[in-house]
Amino acid sequence: MNWSGLEGLLSGVNKYSTAFGRIWLSMVFVFRVMVFVVAAQRVWGDESKDFVCNTRQPGCTNICYDHIFPISHIRLWALQLIFVTCPSLMVMAHVKFREGKDKKYEELHHGSHLYANPGKKRGGLWWTYLLSLVFKAGFDVAFLYILFRIYHGYDLPKLSKCSIAPCPNTVDCFISRPTEKKIFMIFMVVSSALCILMCLCEMVYLIGKRICKLVKARQDNDRFRFAEEHELTNMAPPRSQYRRTDPTLTESQMSLNKNDKVRDGGISTTL
Repeated sequence: MNWSGLEGLLSGVNKYSTAFGRIWLSMVFVFRVMVFVVAAQRVWGDESKDFVCNTRQPGCTNICYDHIFPISHIRLWALQLIFVTCPSLMVMAHVKFREGKDKKYEELHHGSHLYANPGKKRGGLWWTYLLSLVFKAGFDVAFLYILFRIYHGYDLPKLSKCSIAPCPNTVDCFISRPTEKKIFMIFMVVSSALCILMCLCEMVYLIGKRICKLVKARQDNDRFRFAEEHELTNMAPPRSQYRRTDPTLTESQMSLNKNDKVRDGGISTTL
């Protein structure tokens, strides 16, 4: 399979992704695709040829191999990588749909645009991006569960017992380089778990950011509505109408000042 073509196709998703999405894509191609192509395929290339059982009964070795390895690790991981990377294409398809729609709108309305930025994660594109994260995390979890159920854990025993017909009795079967294969399997499982964690972190980030924006918009609307319903009026006279009284004046002095004010007021009215 041409993994470089898939990498080039998915690299375009980077400009629509958050920081968590860029880290996820780097982890997929550095710790999973490259390890799968460079090392894992060579390690598992001899699993069928070098699988040995201590019997010469015709067909017994093939039946035991099929029982111990119902599906090859290499093919299972290849399917996992394909399923995990494909949801990112949903985001690119949605952005291309927006760009085409915006281009048609621009032609009909003489230069005006329908979208200021077609790649902005708002409206339907936000839900598409969130759904792609759910699919990516879900596929990784599903394949980890399948691997666990098929091989009864994430371990490769050095010795396996097989008593399926046409084997005459319980025979011992051995796989080649079980320790090396176990290390690679654990590495792929851990890298898948880290990718799941990055998807969950990105989902929490997107939902948290969306909630903060909604709360802020609601608060702004409440303030605007309150300002419209309760117009601010002058609840008190100007400060120039207030005269500060000296707290050190006696009651007689304060009464004289009041009489002077009354007298001044009477004089001003007569004028």
